[in-house]
Amino acid sequence: MGNEEISLNRFIQATSRATLLFLSTSIGWGKEIKPVDPDGLPFLFVHENTCNSYLIRSGDACLIIDWGTGGFLPHLNGLGIKKVERVLFTHHHREQLQGAGLIDRSSAKVWAPAKERDFFEKPASFRKWWPKLGDKFSVYGASYLRPPAYPIVLDRVLEDGESFDWKGFRFTGLSTPGHSPGHMAYLLERDGKTIAFTGGHFHDGAKLSTWFDSEWDYGFGKGIDALLESTDKLITRKPVLALPSHGPPIDRATRQLETFKKKLTVFRASYVRGYPVHKMKPEEADGYSKPTKFPLMNRVTTHLYKLNPKTLGKNFSIIISDNGRGLILDSGLFPELLLHRLIQGMKEHFGLKRIDALWISHMHGDHFLHARILKEKYGVKTWTLDRIADKCENPRRYDYAALVSAYGDGFDGVSIDKPFKTGESVEWEGYKIQVDWMPGQTEFGCCLWLEIDGKKIAFTGDNLFADSSNPEQNGHEAVVARNSSIFEEGYLLGSRYLKELAPDIVMGAHSYVMPEPVGLLHRYHEWSKEIIRLYKGLLPETDYEYLYDPYWVSAYPYRVDFSQKETQSVEVTVRNFRSNEQSHEITLVTPAGITADPPVLRGKIPAEQRATYRVNLRIDRTKAKEGLGLIPFDVTLDGKHKGQWFDFIYRTNAGGDEGR
Repeated sequence: MGNEEISLNRFIQATSRATLLFLSTSIGWGKEIKPVDPDGLPFLFVHENTCNSYLIRSGDACLIIDWGTGGFLPHLNGLGIKKVERVLFTHHHREQLQGAGLIDRSSAKVWAPAKERDFFEKPASFRKWWPKLGDKFSVYGASYLRPPAYPIVLDRVLEDGESFDWKGFRFTGLSTPGHSPGHMAYLLERDGKTIAFTGGHFHDGAKLSTWFDSEWDYGFGKGIDALLESTDKLITRKPVLALPSHGPPIDRATRQLETFKKKLTVFRASYVRGYPVHKMKPEEADGYSKPTKFPLMNRVTTHLYKLNPKTLGKNFSIIISDNGRGLILDSGLFPELLLHRLIQGMKEHFGLKRIDALWISHMHGDHFLHARILKEKYGVKTWTLDRIADKCENPRRYDYAALVSAYGDGFDGVSIDKPFKTGESVEWEGYKIQVDWMPGQTEFGCCLWLEIDGKKIAFTGDNLFADSSNPEQNGHEAVVARNSSIFEEGYLLGSRYLKELAPDIVMGAHSYVMPEPVGLLHRYHEWSKEIIRLYKGLLPETDYEYLYDPYWVSAYPYRVDFSQKETQSVEVTVRNFRSNEQSHEITLVTPAGITADPPVLRGKIPAEQRATYRVNLRIDRTKAKEGLGLIPFDVTLDGKHKGQWFDFIYRTNAGGDEGR
C-alpha cells in the first residue's frame, strides 16, 4: 500500500461524512502531476489544484511546497514516490493548505514562515464576534487574513534568511511579505542558478496574484510598500525562474520582478489619496466659511453652519431654517459633551429651537456616532438611503470596514426612521432636499443636495476631500475593497454623477468645504478612469473584480449565532462580473456538528447579475466544538477550482464574549 493510500485511509477514519462529500466533489483527484522542465530540472514537478503544488523528488521521497488540496496523492506512485517527508508553506491562505488534513504527520514534517505561525495554529483568533477598528491584521475591523478553518500544528518555523538541506537540495527561506503579512519565498540553488518558489508574491506578466490580500490599511499603501520591499529583496537574488502559487512558471524572473516593481510604483502614486491627508491645514480644507459669534461654529451660507475649521477631521454640519428647525449632516468623532455644547450654543446664537433629523451620508460609524444620543435626548429622526439603512441598524451582520459597532463604545446599531429611495426628495422648511445614491469610497453612500441661499450645495460624505483651488489635488479618498467599492459602480459612477450635478459648493465630511469645484470634479473623474486602467494592468483576470473584491461570494449575516438556537439560516450571494453567463459551485465547508442544507450551491448567473441562495444551518451540540469558528466557502468558478477564498463565522455560545 502506497504512502498516499495510508495517509488517505487515516484521514477517512477521522473525517466526517460531510467533509468527505466535500472532498469527493471538489478536491480534483483527476489532474496529473506535470514536470516543470523535464530536461533541465528532472526532479521538479507541479500539480495544479487550488494552488500550484510543487514536488521535489529524491529517490522514493519528496518535498512539497504548498499542499493545496493534496489532489496529487493518487499520482505519487506513478512517479515512484512512496513517502512525503517535508511540506513547506509559503503562506497561510486557505487555498494553499485546505487539504492539509491529508498530510501523513507520522512521516511528513510541516514547516511554515515564523511570522505566520499563529495564522496556522490559532486561526479562529483572527475572526472577531465584536470587531474593533484596531484589530490586528484588519482594515478597521475587517480582517485581511484568510486562515484555515481548522488549526494546523507546525513542526518547525523558518526565519528570514534561514537555510536548510534536504537530500542534497539546499533551500533558503526569504521573508517576502506583501501578499500576506509573513509570506516567505523559498530559494533553491542549482547549478549556480537560483530558482524561486514565490508563492503569491506575483503572477506571470508582472502582475499581482490578488488585490484583496495586499490591502492592509485604509488606503495608505502599507501592503504595496511591503510588496515593493520584498520585490527588491527577490531582485537581489537574481532568480532565473520563479514558480508562483498561481499561473504558469515565470521565465526571466528577475526581469519580470523589475517590471513588477515599476508597475507597482506607478500604481502607488495614483492609489494613495488625492490630497495630503495628514498635511492639510484647516484653511486649505475650508477657506470659505466665516467665523460667528459662537466660536465653535462657522457659517457657510446664511442658513448653513459647520464646525470651526480648527476641528478638522470631526463630523458636524447643520442647516437651520428661519423657523429655528435644524437638519444635521453627519455627526461623530467628538465627545458627547461637545455635542451638547454645540446644541446649546446654536440655540443661544443661531435661534435653533429643535433638530428634526440627522442625515447619514454612508455606512461608516464615525458619521453617526451621536445618533443614539440625538434620538434619546433631542427626539431627532435618522435619515439615509435605503441601501445604507441595514448597515446602520445591524452592522455586525456584515464584514465591512469601519462599521459603527467597531468603534468600541457598545453602539451596536441605530434604527433608521426614513430610508430614502435614490432620487427621492422631501420638502423641509421650504427647501426641496434630494437624496441620491452616490457611491465612491463605498457602495453604501449617498449625496444630499439642495438649493439654499442662492447656492446648489452637495453633501458628499467621504468621497472626496481637497483644496478645490489647488490643481495638484484630485481629491479622491481612500481606495478600500472592504468598503464594497467596485470602481465601475463606485468612484467612476459617483464622480460622473457629481460632474453632472454641477454643485456650487461641495460639502465634504470631516469639516471640508470645497467651493467652485468644477476643476476638482473633472480631475476626480479622470482619476477614477485612470485607477481602473491601473488595476486592470495589475490583475491577471480579464474581469479584474474577481481579484479585487473580497465579497463576491458572501453570507448574510456574516456572524451566525447558535448560542440560543439550534437552527439558523444565511443568505449566500454570488456575483457575476462577467459580460456573459457565469457558472459556479459553492461548497460550505462545515465543521463537525454543524450541517448545511443545501451543502453545495450550483447555478448559473446572467451577465453582471447576482444570485442569492438561502442555506439552513443546524447544530448538534454533542459534536460541535464550543466557541467561535469559521465556515469557508469552497469556490469553483466556470470550472476553475479557486478554493476556500471566502468565509463567514459562527459561535456556539456567548461565553467569553469573543473578541469584545
